[in-house]
Amino acid sequence: MLTVKILGSGCANCKRLEAITRQVIDQMGLEVEVVKVTEFSDIMAYNIMSTPGLVINEKLVSAGRIPSPAEVTTWLTTTVESA
Repeated sequence: MLTVKILGSGCANCKRLEAITRQVIDQMGLEVEVVKVTEFSDIMAYNIMSTPGLVINEKLVSAGRIPSPAEVTTWLTTTVESA
C-alpha cells in the first residue's frame, strides 16, 4: 500500500494540497494511506524550507507550493509502476 504524507501546519495551502491529493487518489482508485504531518520537528526531518510538502512512500516530491492534479497523478503513477 502507498503512503502519502501531507507536510504542514494545517494552513489553507496545506488543506488545498490535501484536497487535491485525495481527489487524485479517488480518481485513480488507489488504496493509499494519507497521513497529515503537522509537528514541526517531523516536518523538518524531510529537510524542507517551506510548506506545504508532499511525500510519497518517504520520497519528498513537492515542497513550498501547491502542485497541480496532473503533477500529483504523475508522481503517484510513477510510484505505483516502480513498486
